[in-house]
Amino acid sequence: MNFNIVVASEEHLDKAQEICDLIEVAAKKRGTGIAKRSPIYIQEKMTEGKAIIAIDENGKLAGFCYIETWQHGKYAVNSGLIISPEFQGQGLAKKVKKTAFELSRKKFPNAKIFGLTTSLPVMKINSDLGYKPVTFSELTEDESFWKGCQSCVNFDILTRTDRKHCLCTGMLFDPEADKKKLEKAKQLEKENESSES
Repeated sequence: MNFNIVVASEEHLDKAQEICDLIEVAAKKRGTGIAKRSPIYIQEKMTEGKAIIAIDENGKLAGFCYIETWQHGKYAVNSGLIISPEFQGQGLAKKVKKTAFELSRKKFPNAKIFGLTTSLPVMKINSDLGYKPVTFSELTEDESFWKGCQSCVNFDILTRTDRKHCLCTGMLFDPEADKKKLEKAKQLEKENESSES
């Protein structure tokens, strides 16, 4: 099946309630935390150009993910990744997440990009994109971010442990570490070329 995966805009505002409903259904089905968002919040992300939406060839909502920034752009998070049940198992989550990641890198090139998830498939996608598992102390300290976890069924675990532990796994992409890794790879390539000469 073909999907149109694009940066969401005002033409997609009517999909906000459906996105919120999908998030709520997924949270109940998994029995683990997915923070709830209001349709107004989802619409704000769309009008700010900070959301990715996937639409099938019949105009039906297939998937969604949005970007939020914290600590004046020092951190960005790709959040709210959701795929409609009828389109799951087709690799769409990976495409939506990759597009959101690329948009984050373009809009906020110096930001550390992170995510919290209990989903093993999302952890795999994040890992493929270059995220590493980290402790919560390496994530944003912005209180507004952590308040977003209040609607999660596991919030009591997070508060009981002074935000050190939860059922979610924190994962982080650090552009500085990625840049150093690329520089090291280039240096090794140069050394290999000179030793072969």
